[in-house]
Amino acid sequence: MSQILSRLGCDPGERHLIVHADDAGMCHSANAATIRAMSQGIVSSTSVMVPCPWFPEMAAWAREHPEMDVGIHLTLTSEWKYYRWGPVAPREKVPGLIDEEGFLWRRVEDVVAHASPEEVEIEVRAQIERALRFGVTPTHIDSHMGTLFAHPDYLAVYTRLSREYGIPAMLPRPTPEQIQKIQGAAWIAERITALEEAGFLFLDRLILSLEGDTVEERRESFYAALRELKPGVTQLIVHLMEDDPEARHIAGSWRTRHVELQLCTDPKIRQRIADEGIQLLGYRPLKALWPR
Repeated sequence: MSQILSRLGCDPGERHLIVHADDAGMCHSANAATIRAMSQGIVSSTSVMVPCPWFPEMAAWAREHPEMDVGIHLTLTSEWKYYRWGPVAPREKVPGLIDEEGFLWRRVEDVVAHASPEEVEIEVRAQIERALRFGVTPTHIDSHMGTLFAHPDYLAVYTRLSREYGIPAMLPRPTPEQIQKIQGAAWIAERITALEEAGFLFLDRLILSLEGDTVEERRESFYAALRELKPGVTQLIVHLMEDDPEARHIAGSWRTRHVELQLCTDPKIRQRIADEGIQLLGYRPLKALWPR
């Protein structure tokens, strides 16, 4: 039986889905899209990028809507061509996180090559503290571009701070096929076992993206995912943007992000979720179960 369902006291056959919007706070377009999809659509959880220029707008919305499921999208990379951001921590304390242009590295591989676990901890802690100062009560933490899962020492920082602050961490249970694709991943199974023994909870599965380019193609991919959803807790990650000049200038993927917004606000998708007997879930119920 699903570990999370058991701890939540649910029936073993239940199917729960977290529809999670990454990258809130990144820009106004992402904020507007995320707020619309949470207020009017099926998005049940989001996480905000604290180092980004539009973080204060999303933090204000989170303060005004404490019932919403808003976490912290711990950010150690700055991937866009021209729209960039730097660390929250003092720069002299995290030099390994900063590229030659003065921003966070674009690629996860560059973070791993240059940043020590100590620098990662300083920056992650600074982002959590800044979110708390802005009045955000985070329901969870997760990792932008998966950087905190790219090195065992980074993962140790992630889980240690999750426990210290009492904030649930998004922890996916990788499939054997996914583990095989990760170079030097022998540590993963051992670390999962240790974390489970310590009381950490793992998602039963994680869907990183839907397939297709058009609304119709992605809708069919969404329907297929719903049909094939197994008992337990599954998280589907979406990235949302409005179709506006800001989105078009920032993100080469703006079309896909706007397609996902259309799906997440489509009444047909909500109805299909209900017809399948799937329950939408956020991270808030996990907080009382989290190890401290």
